[in-house]
Amino acid sequence: MSLPTPADPSRAGAAPAATPSPADTRPAGVPTPADAPVHGHVHEDFAGLRDEFERRLASGDELGASLAVIVDGEPVVDLWGGWADPAHEREWQRDTITNVWSISKTVTALAALVLIDRGELDPERPVAHYWPEFAAAGKEGVLVKHVLMHSSGVSGWAQPITGADILDADAASARLAAQPPWWPAGAASGYHLLDYGHLVGELVRRITGRPLGAFVAEEIAGPLGADFWLGLPESEDHRVSNVVPPPPIQLDFAAMPPESPAFKTYTGPPLDAEVTWTREWRAAGVGGAGGQGNARSVARINALVSNGGELDGVRLLSPATIDRIFAEHTDNVDLVLGLPLRFGLGFAVSNPASTPSIPEGRVAFWGGWGGSIVVNDVDRSMTFAYVMNRMSPGIIGSPRSDAYTRAVYASLGATTRA
Repeated sequence: MSLPTPADPSRAGAAPAATPSPADTRPAGVPTPADAPVHGHVHEDFAGLRDEFERRLASGDELGASLAVIVDGEPVVDLWGGWADPAHEREWQRDTITNVWSISKTVTALAALVLIDRGELDPERPVAHYWPEFAAAGKEGVLVKHVLMHSSGVSGWAQPITGADILDADAASARLAAQPPWWPAGAASGYHLLDYGHLVGELVRRITGRPLGAFVAEEIAGPLGADFWLGLPESEDHRVSNVVPPPPIQLDFAAMPPESPAFKTYTGPPLDAEVTWTREWRAAGVGGAGGQGNARSVARINALVSNGGELDGVRLLSPATIDRIFAEHTDNVDLVLGLPLRFGLGFAVSNPASTPSIPEGRVAFWGGWGGSIVVNDVDRSMTFAYVMNRMSPGIIGSPRSDAYTRAVYASLGATTRA
């Protein structure tokens, strides 16, 4: 089951305002979701979100998932429920974690923002200032901000490349440094599908001497008490709920010119969802797609953005650094995803053309293949995260994540677009 077509209609924001739950999709004879109820707590103002979650579990649309909302630094929603496996033999527990795919990029971006805040990384400097080898093949003008905004021209690996090759971060990063860009840096965004963590991670390593996963563990997840991993120890494998791959959707390669960034990115390398079931993938901590966590941990880390750079007395960012996320953005039909997107410094930012479930304003967000999502609304001091195991076809979001996002904003009294 390879990555779906970038034009898939189940992308974030594509669902209508009221998405009906489908018919029961449980196999005959298995326990019902009533045997694995929703757990956790929810502020009464967000009862609609819990109701939506319960409906989708009861219908079988949702297998197992977690939802979290933090407002003004306080956790107002922390819910989990359903099943950790398709056979309905293990319940989704409070500490269940799963592969969150591209939500990993938000944590990777925050690692870069922490270094920017400390004055150790300058987004206006060339990448080669920190990583000299990256200047090869005409990339001397690629700036750090171009990497963070998906406009570096290096959105994947040149052939030949396999999924196994990208698990060796040092070797895979060296390959990226040696190859030419696929379009002029800064001219447009082209989603850095799998290599985002390698590019940012190598900057982190050059500056701090530590791999990306170690930096996140020691400087971000650890201080915040967030159960999020870029490089999962084998001792934690028992808590992992393997993702359930989406229905197979074939990329229409015939519609993509072989020299296009989309074709090169999707084939450089292609990846199946089942790779995340392996010990090798979990240990590698791929910063663009291999993070292991749940909604609570994703929300705690991302709440740095919506809560002024501080959570529970731990300050990692200044308000000025948060402002830099929104200071400038790309604005084009993304060269890889084929969607109208705006990328700020490390996150997508609100765009009425592609994210009707997210209000306009200072909102930084991203989703993961299959439907996970995290939304940081700075104007409302709110972070919402959703992490699940049953994948939908879309690369960024799904009808489920869209419905949950609308429920969150309805609870806040905010109007979203139909």
